[in-house]
Formats: sequence, C-alpha cells, structure tokens
Amino acid sequence: MAGTPRQRLDTSIPHPARVWDYWLGGNENFASDREVATLITEVMPDMPINARSERQFIGRCVGLLAGETGVDQFLDVGAGISNAGNTHLVAQKINPAARIVYVDNDPIVLIHARALMESTPDGAVDYLDADLRHPDPLLQAASETIDFSRPVGLMLLGVIEFVTDDTLALDAVHTLIDALSPGSYVAIASSMPSPGMRAAVDVWHARGGAPLVLRTPENLTRFFDGLDLLEPGVVSLPQWRPDTLTDYRDREVYQYGGVARKH
Repeated sequence: MAGTPRQRLDTSIPHPARVWDYWLGGNENFASDREVATLITEVMPDMPINARSERQFIGRCVGLLAGETGVDQFLDVGAGISNAGNTHLVAQKINPAARIVYVDNDPIVLIHARALMESTPDGAVDYLDADLRHPDPLLQAASETIDFSRPVGLMLLGVIEFVTDDTLALDAVHTLIDALSPGSYVAIASSMPSPGMRAAVDVWHARGGAPLVLRTPENLTRFFDGLDLLEPGVVSLPQWRPDTLTDYRDREVYQYGGVARKH
C-alpha cells in the first residue's frame, strides 16, 4: 500500500499487531482493536494466554540463541509492537553488541518504532517497512544491518498465518532461509486449529481483519523442511523447553512453535 505510515493508518480497521498489544496489556491500540479483542475472547477465552505464551517463547528462544549458541544477529519478521520481552531486549541483555532488524507493515508500529526500540550503544536495532510475501527486497534492506555471511536468528512468530496461500508462504519462508548462513536458526510460531480458535477467526474476518489461515502442527512442521529441528519439535509453546518462569505448562495452548538449525 502506498503512502507514508501516517497516511496509511486507518484506526477503524483492527490490526493483528495492535490486538496482540492489547492482550499483552499495551497501550498502542485503538477502539476497533479493543472491540474485536473483546469479541474474540468471548468465543476463545484463552487468546490472551496465547499472546503471553508467545511472548515467553521469545524469551526462551532468543535466550538460547544469544546465550548458548552465540547468535548475535536477529531478523524478526512480523515483529509487531514492542513490549517487555521483545527480541532486542532479550538479545542485548545477554550480548549488548547484538544486532536486530524488525520487519512489519503496520503503520502505527512504524510511526512509533524509533521511540519504542532503542538499541544499546554497542549493538543496533533497525526497523523495516516490508512484507514476508516479498522476501527479496526485505533481505536486501536487512543486509544493511545484518551480515548474512554469519549466523542469524530468523524469527517468524504469529506472521505466517497471514500468508494464506501455502505455496506462497512456504516459498517466502524458504527464500529467507536460503539467505541464511550455516549455523543460523529459525523460530516459527503460529495459531493452531481448535473449535474456539476457528470461532475467533470467524469473528476476526467478520470485523474486517486481514485474512488468515490456521495450519495444523504437521503443516507447520513443513516450514522447517531441510533444517535440524531442535527437541522437543513443534509443540504447544509452553511445552517448548519450559523453565521455572514458564506459565501455562499444565494446559493445551493453541499457539504452537519450534526452533531449527540450518546445517
């Protein structure tokens, strides 16, 4: 869509990044976002739990990569609005020299990106107005901050469901993966089918939200083809390497994900 972020901002239409922000207790959302969030939680009461589980997954995943594996570059596609626990906050706490590129196409995030995402002096945080559906220009722009000849942590959390065509989604993700050097990691998380989640999607579409598709765990695993999938595989997010701070381990959370290494 053409125009500056402010020109593109239509607060009457709910946006997934802003609805997610509302469920996480943020303030970067509008009446349309809060209205649809409320309607969704009426049919899917666990949706705020999905959001919190994904936020905690970021912490464990980025913590593993920035700490144990030594990855110091991250490409976070579909980043959404910055809250406590975002990729750069976790990575730069472990390694102040870490470099992070966020990618999104939500105007309100673009408007507030510089204020919301401040880097450490030794590292870098950049923000791109780009779309997963067009990976080549995304990679070109990201290369101004990220050195793709070195390992990168590619984060695709809550974004592939908005690329509804399976072939397009797989091609786009694997174009990004092909650009990564050996020793890079890919983290993917997405909403899963359930009666409540299907009802939530119906509400979302009825309110004019961007089209999305629910993929099964088996279909989600296809995005990791050709990579070494880390244990425990593609699972409900609280079951992915939980620690003492991980919530909701005693219930099924219909937000699944996994992490894999490029060899």
